[in-house]
Amino acid sequence: MLHKTRGIVFKYFKYRDTSIIVKIFTEEFGLQSYIVNGVRSVKSKGRIALYQPLTLLDLVVYNKPNSGINRIAEIKCSIPLQTIPYEILKSSIGVFIAEVLYKCIKEEGEVKDLFGFIHYSIEMLDHSEDNYQNFHLQFLLKLTRYLGFGLSESDQFFHTSADEKMEKTIRTLLDERYTAKVNLNNKERRVLLDHILSFYKTQIDTIVEIKSINVLRAVLEDQ
Repeated sequence: MLHKTRGIVFKYFKYRDTSIIVKIFTEEFGLQSYIVNGVRSVKSKGRIALYQPLTLLDLVVYNKPNSGINRIAEIKCSIPLQTIPYEILKSSIGVFIAEVLYKCIKEEGEVKDLFGFIHYSIEMLDHSEDNYQNFHLQFLLKLTRYLGFGLSESDQFFHTSADEKMEKTIRTLLDERYTAKVNLNNKERRVLLDHILSFYKTQIDTIVEIKSINVLRAVLEDQ
């Protein structure tokens, strides 16, 4: 049976010579795996762009309950990203966010609130013109509320008391909009990210290593 749904690409894997298996977080069915045949062939040049991390999609899909892999009947980009694929800091943040999402979201079924938050956040990153160096920190903190272990205070993940500035920073990142200006230097940003990821690891055992973090840190050092 065919179903319409929005989707967000998390990751794809090469499959055989010209195909892929793509992990897409859908609004109607949660995280799903789809096989896409021939997308890496010479004749399909350009179609692989639809399966890059964080691409926002409109889909018509086959959905068989308890099926490990389904198929896509129709696909189109719903909201083309204007800056994330082309600006190195934004693309580095995007790849990092996509990797974390892939490793911490395993749900199938209807997850509209979580989907809506992620979709909105991607749009906000794409539209941001400045003050987005801390976007990944703010996203991870806000995401906890949708994963079932929401944070409300800084001492929920600091093993020891944080200094006053850091506690204020965490409250701001948690409560304010993405456009809020938060002054952090690279050292402070690195320390805070380490604490956030450490907290995630205590909650989700599939977050062992985030490979894209080193690239993100290197790019941030150059800003």
